[in-house]
Amino acid sequence: MTANELCGLYVSRETMERLQGYAALLEKWNAKINLVAASTLPDFWDRHIVDSAQLYAHAPESALNWVDLGSGGGLPGLVCAILSKEFTPDRTFTLIESDARKAAFLTTAIREFGLDARVLTSRVEATDPQSADVVSARALASLPQLLPLVARHLAKNGVALLPKGRNYNEELAAAQREWHFDTAIFDSQTDPLAKLLILKDLKRV
Repeated sequence: MTANELCGLYVSRETMERLQGYAALLEKWNAKINLVAASTLPDFWDRHIVDSAQLYAHAPESALNWVDLGSGGGLPGLVCAILSKEFTPDRTFTLIESDARKAAFLTTAIREFGLDARVLTSRVEATDPQSADVVSARALASLPQLLPLVARHLAKNGVALLPKGRNYNEELAAAQREWHFDTAIFDSQTDPLAKLLILKDLKRV
């Protein structure tokens, strides 16, 4: 990876500085709030920044409303919001996070890096439907438990971007017992066993 290349995007120095600043802010807060597992901090850039940034390229360029479910430390929501600030500045982000301390971190990061984003401190299933063009969720729940939450907040023609681990096939099979959806599957850039699932036309069976 060259200095300004990230998941196929050639990003500005300012964007790289925001991403690096976000990583430093998260590490600082992580000492008091468990935003990410401490064991992943030494490999934070690949494990979290790159892993989150790879979702950005799969969002339709026309998508203006992106909702991230169970945002935690802002992965992938804040990373994609930082990239959007440079490449799709009309796009807005909504980060849904029920833990007030994590929500406070998200709010601090949004303010510090000047992002077009807001935080809803509530449970995903209790939040008013957002009718989002893009819904993302990383390490929140297995696909059968996740899809009702995604469907609640996804617009009719929206796209769900869902990174999944080695058991993605089993999760897909279980989810398809209750849901119809179109699926595209891409290899993860950070884990040879992981995949990125892109779901459209989500409907209950």
